[in-house]
Amino acid sequence: MSDAPEKKSPTISDLMSAYLRMVERSRSRHTKLSYKNALQIFRDVLLKKSLDPDVTPIEKLAEDSFAKFVDHLNDYAPATEQLYLQAVKGFYLYVDAEKLIDVNQSRLTVLMRQRSRRAGTRIPQFPSEAIEALLDKVSQVENLMIPDDDEKLSDVQLRAYRDRAFLITLADTGFRVHEACGLRRGDIDWNEGRAVIIGKGNKEAVVRFTSRSLQAIKDYLSQRALLDGNSGKQLSSLPLFARHDKGAGKKVKPITPTTGRNIVKERVEQFIGSEMVGKITPHSFRHYFVTTVLRGTGNLKIAQELARHKNIQVTQRYTHLSDDELDKAYYDVFEKDKKRTERS
Repeated sequence: MSDAPEKKSPTISDLMSAYLRMVERSRSRHTKLSYKNALQIFRDVLLKKSLDPDVTPIEKLAEDSFAKFVDHLNDYAPATEQLYLQAVKGFYLYVDAEKLIDVNQSRLTVLMRQRSRRAGTRIPQFPSEAIEALLDKVSQVENLMIPDDDEKLSDVQLRAYRDRAFLITLADTGFRVHEACGLRRGDIDWNEGRAVIIGKGNKEAVVRFTSRSLQAIKDYLSQRALLDGNSGKQLSSLPLFARHDKGAGKKVKPITPTTGRNIVKERVEQFIGSEMVGKITPHSFRHYFVTTVLRGTGNLKIAQELARHKNIQVTQRYTHLSDDELDKAYYDVFEKDKKRTERS
């Protein structure tokens, strides 16, 4: 008979710690903190069931505890609830993968669907009229030429043409800011008025340009012709939107998404006012683009394809009507006949 001590089973706390270490290696710091919060709440639920995670062997963890956890989260915001449920469901699956307990994954999924709430759909909010006012201002490139005391006139001019082209392109194409910043001159098919890019999810996509955006880009590249010609590189390999600051010098370097955001910030402050800084971002132009397509076509599928939304439910968020449109519809239904009767 062997005198070797029996191997002690790890506790629920032991596995929680191991799970969080795995999350830390593969997820962001913010995600790890969220998952840690979720597990702390799950610990409290277990304690209420007289299961102390610090001493309870992992084999005692049952799916019924997950059901109690789902009910416990009803006081939280729906989005937080969904995040915490995913975290604890992930913990169950992790323990199952370690072959320490058998988990019925289908039951966990059913519990989440039956007892949890879906996060409400957020309607994209963006100041459409302010964006249109901004585009109206930048359409005249002279409006953008505000030199600094120590800045060359040529650099001021290049920045003005670049910023005009960049803002109009965002509004007329639906580019995400990193996609626009990553464009090369050779990406554009000038005859077809389109570009083939590698977009979100590392997928190839076609983006179409308006004649307005193409003309703005051509005007900008014309101003940049000497700089590009002296670069010693093939024109097709050069960035479409380049830096024009002291750090770039005579080199043709691409702008970064940070620069793209700064372009929007600076021009918003210049033309719309400091109170709109932060309210209009590069992504606001994408919202503007999708809404413009929907209002112009009334076709949800076309808007989805042009915006390159994987899920049509994302596009559906833009189908809401403005307050003015609702006011007009309400008046037409309830007030028009009344006014006509009063006049007669």
